[in-house]
Amino acid sequence: MLDRIALKQFLLDEKKHLDSLKEVLNYEKTKESISSLEKASSDASFWQDTLKAKETIQKLNDLKWKLDTFNNLGKMIEELDILFEISKEDESSLIEADDLIKNYQDIIYDFENKLILSDELDKNNCILEIHSGAGGTESLDWCSMLYRMYQMYASKHKYSIEVLEYLEGDEAGIKSVSIKVSGLYAYGMLKGESGVHRLIRLSPFDSDHARHTTFASVLVTPLIEDDLNVEIKDEDIRVDVFHSSGAGGQSVNTTDSAVRITHIPTKIVVTCQNERSQIQNKETCLKILKSKIYQMELEKRKSKIDNLTNKSQIAFGSQIRTYTFHPYSLVKDHRTQTETSQVQKVMDGDLDIFISSYLKKKGDK
Repeated sequence: MLDRIALKQFLLDEKKHLDSLKEVLNYEKTKESISSLEKASSDASFWQDTLKAKETIQKLNDLKWKLDTFNNLGKMIEELDILFEISKEDESSLIEADDLIKNYQDIIYDFENKLILSDELDKNNCILEIHSGAGGTESLDWCSMLYRMYQMYASKHKYSIEVLEYLEGDEAGIKSVSIKVSGLYAYGMLKGESGVHRLIRLSPFDSDHARHTTFASVLVTPLIEDDLNVEIKDEDIRVDVFHSSGAGGQSVNTTDSAVRITHIPTKIVVTCQNERSQIQNKETCLKILKSKIYQMELEKRKSKIDNLTNKSQIAFGSQIRTYTFHPYSLVKDHRTQTETSQVQKVMDGDLDIFISSYLKKKGDK
């Protein structure tokens, strides 16, 4: 059980820790930003630009989460201070303090990792795919073990999972599985899991109980919901009208009914002269322009996702992590050199040590 000396030292260390986190969070500026965004969101014209409004709400919610989490950590330290004082008369309070410290450590671990995450898509939900490699039944079993590991990780961190595709092996295990992981920073926390995962163990499927090495690949992709609401502001377009051209005769409209619209931010130009009136041609132009802007945005996002996932790096022989069950117990991440002998804990979803070290290494670059 925790003793009073250890509790006192923990309190001293964590008060300094929270002071440093307060600086990283830029606490006072964050409070001001929240106040400013709340004021903006209450304006009557706030929802006129739907896309901008959604981005503002997302930013506001993220800042609130950071501030609320930090304040909650401070309250937990205050509770531990009280328990420390009570422990002078009643040592049983140290049991409650021990439980509170474990909860505090889980929260601050998660909080620090998410403070590191700054990419635009880190907050998004994600798609996590696992594909078995060469190695027959052994590889299919390894794929199912990884699937269970990520399910348990998601459960520990209160992420929800939806199975999108599940392909069973012929005799055992899984050929491949694709899951949607939902929750704040799901992609940011799991993006470092993309790559090849290697297993070394005595195969239960080998009658000679020989040692086998097998592989499975993991791909994590940020999920972008298709809710792009394309709104075109009047000040962002230039409308030109001109005579329709044609083969001649009555079919040619001699009035300025043809319309050309130039979207200034993207330089997209759309022309329409098929309709009989200028109003109809303008409406058609705007529909086409919206479609082109929508498609451009999708292509930009797809390109960003391709750069983030970089599938070319997920090749067998370029493993990111090795899970050794025999002749000794060890899980080692080859990118950060982080390792642990607690193999079963890792397989039960305790990936925190690897995810944290990966994010910190990426953040230092």
